[in-house]
Amino acid sequence: MTNDVNNARSKPTDWQQANKINTARLAFWTATWVLTMALTNFGPRFLWDFDQVLTITAVILNLALGLKMVLVNIKHIKGLDEMQQRIQLNAMGITLGLSLIVGLTYSNLNVVNLISFHAEISHLVIFMGLTYLTATFIGSRNYQ
Repeated sequence: MTNDVNNARSKPTDWQQANKINTARLAFWTATWVLTMALTNFGPRFLWDFDQVLTITAVILNLALGLKMVLVNIKHIKGLDEMQQRIQLNAMGITLGLSLIVGLTYSNLNVVNLISFHAEISHLVIFMGLTYLTATFIGSRNYQ
């Protein structure tokens, strides 16, 4: 009887398997989108000498794969349990709010020449990623 209980615990449930597949799909589409982002940014300079047709094609491909990534992310979130969905929703809300406030403040600092460098979108993207990771980590710890 004890072996049956241990075997039942060691076998992943259908939900766990679906969650694992959704997570793998999200990782694949996110990595694919990131690669097309790099191709869009570096391809014109290093691969095709600023050919306009190839550059436009890369931009459209990047946009399409970004939209696919969003759809896969939605499916991933819908497949999570209620607690995980809540953690994700809170982390996304915190990230959106802080990114809006910090991003506009950062832009204003640039506009009124209070910083000696240009406000770059990459700085905001890094801030968003770190905010999301931190909010997700804290949210997960609060529910344990």
